Amino acid sequence: MTTEVKVPDIGDFTDVPVVTVLVSVGDTIAVEDPIIELESDKATMEVPSSHAGVVKEIKVSEGDKLSEGSVVLLIEAEDGGADEAPKDSAKEEPKAESKPAEKPAEQPAASGGNAQPAPAPVTDAGFSRVHASPSVRAYARRVEVDLTRLNGSGRKGRILREDVEKALKSQAAPAAAGGGAAPGGMGIPPIPAVDFSKFGPVENVEMSRIKKLSGPALHRSWLNIPHVTHNDEADITELDKYRKEMDTMAKDEGYRVTLLSFVIKASVSALKQHWEFNSSIHPDGDKLIKKDYYNIGFAADTPNGLMVPVIKDADRKGLVDISKELMSLSKAARDGELKSKDMQGATFTISSLGGIGGTSFTPIVNAPEVAILGLTRSKMAPVWNGTEFEPRLMQPLSLSYDHRAVDGALAARFCVTLKTLLGDMRKLMW
Repeated sequence: MTTEVKVPDIGDFTDVPVVTVLVSVGDTIAVEDPIIELESDKATMEVPSSHAGVVKEIKVSEGDKLSEGSVVLLIEAEDGGADEAPKDSAKEEPKAESKPAEKPAEQPAASGGNAQPAPAPVTDAGFSRVHASPSVRAYARRVEVDLTRLNGSGRKGRILREDVEKALKSQAAPAAAGGGAAPGGMGIPPIPAVDFSKFGPVENVEMSRIKKLSGPALHRSWLNIPHVTHNDEADITELDKYRKEMDTMAKDEGYRVTLLSFVIKASVSALKQHWEFNSSIHPDGDKLIKKDYYNIGFAADTPNGLMVPVIKDADRKGLVDISKELMSLSKAARDGELKSKDMQGATFTISSLGGIGGTSFTPIVNAPEVAILGLTRSKMAPVWNGTEFEPRLMQPLSLSYDHRAVDGALAARFCVTLKTLLGDMRKLMW
């Protein structure tokens, strides 16, 4: 019996281009086997087969745009048929990002005075017939290159990032001859293109897909959010002794207990006392959306770049549950098995570099959140106890926040609360 395999529910995405067809006619596939890969400007996802059988006909090709319900292929179902896969099982997806803010195109010189005509925006609306991936479209918008004027050098005329870079260089030359480059979006002058090969050997190394997708979102957050970072230290001497005891017992059960588990637990308590850090700015700009749930995202280092899984309802979980979930989500991130639902809904994020090093850094707020906590490596330091210096294990804290939602005094109070909780592990049980 021939069965149609269709695109399942992929969230709010429509007209998502196919970047890779993962199967061929004659292949035998099972339920949940990936059959195509889609890439929107928000996510990259693998679409799994809803049925098992032999591929008889493939209905799509690279560059086609699909939505929920689009037919992907026909298969000859195995005897007895097959149950459909859960609709939300598709997808390996990096942290969900919104489209980068559209920027105005290069402004023509005014005929007189300082007045200039309104610029025509470079947007996807003008790219409807262009064969290019969403990441290339986003890059073209950012550097103000009109894709409709380019000839793609990729397969079947696909426009590649290199084509956009080449066009950007050609635009930069006349701009320089005219007395300087035109300003980029938001009045920020673009970085001029440089031919580095003039100075020595070079090589173009392709960015990972995660970096291509997350980069514009981080850029958008940095430009739109007035960042401030508050640095502090917490005494975790006693907490770390207890953590090591828990970790020793946990090894026998197949999981580990890290400092991050305690920081997540302490952060939830601090968020309850200072709810502004667990909020988002309302779209009208004059209200805060107070959230009464606590979903903590954490940055996981993977071979393809940083991903941010989310521990849902962290306020309802103990240290053991948090530790086990941290381990399972981190493994899924490294293995490329995270689902979209695993990376959505965070209210506060923690980025830990403790296993690598450093003394402090400025983590970028992951909008629409209003704060992010950065951790670097703890260190032994002499601390004055009132009568003498004694060695204590100190944990650096770097709290970045959106100054529109949080002021400096509130940030300092939040860190004091966090330090108090980490300094006395008994208070984590309250």
